[in-house]
Amino acid sequence: MLFPTLTGARQCQGGHAMGKLTVKRVEALKKPGLHGDGGTLYLRVAPGGSKQWVQRLVIDGRRHDIGLGGWPLVSLAEARDIAFKNRRKARRGKDPLAKRRRAKAPTFREAAERTYDGLKARWRSEKVRRTWWQQMELHALPRLGDLRVDRIGRGDVLAVLTPLWTSKPEMGRKLRARIKAVLAWAQAHGHCDTNLAGEAIDGALPSMRGTGRNFRALPYHEVAAALGMVQASGASVAAKLCLRFTILTAARSGEVRGMTWAEVDPEAATWTVPADRMKAGKEHRVPLSGAALDVLAQASELRDRRSDLCFPSPRGGKPLSDMTLTKVLRDNGLADRATVHGFRSSFRDWCAETGKPREIAEAALAHTVGGVEGAYFRSDLFDRRRVLMDQWAAFLTGKGADVVALRR
Repeated sequence: MLFPTLTGARQCQGGHAMGKLTVKRVEALKKPGLHGDGGTLYLRVAPGGSKQWVQRLVIDGRRHDIGLGGWPLVSLAEARDIAFKNRRKARRGKDPLAKRRRAKAPTFREAAERTYDGLKARWRSEKVRRTWWQQMELHALPRLGDLRVDRIGRGDVLAVLTPLWTSKPEMGRKLRARIKAVLAWAQAHGHCDTNLAGEAIDGALPSMRGTGRNFRALPYHEVAAALGMVQASGASVAAKLCLRFTILTAARSGEVRGMTWAEVDPEAATWTVPADRMKAGKEHRVPLSGAALDVLAQASELRDRRSDLCFPSPRGGKPLSDMTLTKVLRDNGLADRATVHGFRSSFRDWCAETGKPREIAEAALAHTVGGVEGAYFRSDLFDRRRVLMDQWAAFLTGKGADVVALRR
């Protein structure tokens, strides 16, 4: 079944929508994000200022964002005309994307090969390169390999992941990150509209042994672009700095929002979180990268004499609320794809996909483990965690690896 979403626009003679946008408003729009014309037509403004026409249609029960071309090459009137024709096709049971899909959609195997070619140069370890592809061939390609990426359904991805999700959770996590990377490549190249290895399947996966709830999380290679978008936004300086520091340190939001200057040793580049503010009830030392120290230097210029907090609320010097950071994501069009806590998952996926030792990644996240592994965690991993967090900061700031544009 194909049907368009047809709300929010009045119809003028000939069936074209009389929208909310005007030529002058289109020219004047600067704020990044989606700006609705009514009905199914939107103008997407990128952080750099470029503008693209996007139409949102629901086809076969799935939402599709159809690119209609960039402004001013495609005028407001032309975008409305194209959108109207697409809606008319959809109402008649035709797929407006059919011709485009037939022309260029690769199979999952082809997309995986292209993704692998782009990623393998970043991995120094031959073992990481070999394991990445072997696991894809063993678990994902038998089911997904011959399917075109635009025809892969939610059930296909679940059929691959579910058998591993509880029996081999670490492998399941890594495989999901790899499938997500392949579909992110397909999205970035316009071959599909939804990453079905992302939040679309969170509620359908069984509880992973030894883990808590799932949080919406961006693919790790989109986090840098998200940071850039937030930095350019109109959010309060304190909120932007707090969110940036949270992502750079992979810390929990509450730990950062309650952080005080007394906990920071800038000379040792270390932040020590006291036991009473840690989820596990144990003191936790956090190595601070140069990028994290830069954030604190900016925060110190805003220091509030009423409070020792590093990131106080502009009102009264109290801690920022969790909703303040969530609002930053929402105002930048990110809330349907990410939560603040979800950036810890993005960090964990980056660790897994770039061959970082699991025990170092878990220690960086201050996760509590038991048994023999727990005994190992009591050894000093601080210096190794410092190297890891420096690498993460380099990745986010564009000094360690290529990143891709954010999909909205």
